[in-house]
Amino acid sequence: QVQLVESGGGLVQAGGSLTLACAASGRIFSDYTVGWFRQAPGKERELVGLVWNDGGIYYTKHAKGRFTISRDNAEHTLLLQMNSLRTEDTAVYYCAAGRTKLFSDWYSGAVDDWGQGTQVTVSS
Repeated sequence: QVQLVESGGGLVQAGGSLTLACAASGRIFSDYTVGWFRQAPGKERELVGLVWNDGGIYYTKHAKGRFTISRDNAEHTLLLQMNSLRTEDTAVYYCAAGRTKLFSDWYSGAVDDWGQGTQVTVSS
């Protein structure tokens, strides 16, 4: 099991930037694929992007061109840098870790471990 703690959420104006961090502890971090999800009020949780354990990065349509995901295996951290934020980016953002290498698992949220989430609010 990997313990995950997010930080960096807050209130930002539309067009602004915010960087979220996820600190991991427990099992060998480098063995896991790690990713970011978000859940807006009244909506289902959705995958934002992930970093495979081999370092490859995948972005969903929600992140492409505006968000950057990175991981530091030495520091056991995962970052989500968000630029050009929009009001529709308002959500609770969660980091997650899993051993699965299936896109279907990640899109459905069928992964092993979750953080508690951090609120991001983008005002107009």
